[in-house]
Amino acid sequence: MIKEVIVVEGRDDITAVKQAVDAEVIAVGGFGINARVIERIKEAQRRKGVIVLTDPDFAGEKIRSIIAKRVKGIKHAYIAQEDGIKGDDIGVENASPEVIIEALNRAKISEEIIEEIYTSEDMFHFKLTGDADSKKRRIILGKELGIGYGNSNQMLSRLNKYSITKEEFITAIEKIEKFLEVKE
Repeated sequence: MIKEVIVVEGRDDITAVKQAVDAEVIAVGGFGINARVIERIKEAQRRKGVIVLTDPDFAGEKIRSIIAKRVKGIKHAYIAQEDGIKGDDIGVENASPEVIIEALNRAKISEEIIEEIYTSEDMFHFKLTGDADSKKRRIILGKELGIGYGNSNQMLSRLNKYSITKEEFITAIEKIEKFLEVKE
């Protein structure tokens, strides 16, 4: 049961989320997030809390960023790119109800004060940057931890701002290593 209000990009996303869960949903209408929509999101945050679930693409990240700057304490849910693709279209509207439910259940709050647990040295050490398979590793890591895909700087930022524990991180890294061993 999701108690928070879910914020998505458009009407098709509302339909997909409503097929997955019984929850209140707000669509921002893309980049045109106006003051009225932000006020609705702030009110939803005060009343029930908010989970932002945007498309796993550049536009979705931009919208997520705009909302996060204006509304504090919100949760972020991510779907993996491969879970949101249908033909040439990428978005929440293409994700299965199971994927949406899992993303919402794994939503994380962005910490106001970010403690630097992970460093760029960790990114190199665990081959999340500077390795031929770095991108593949970040894709799997983002999916395992429920924090979405990001380039090495975005991934480092998310690891820290979502307070991913060392235990969660190491468990995910071990799964990545086993997965990549099987593929070779």
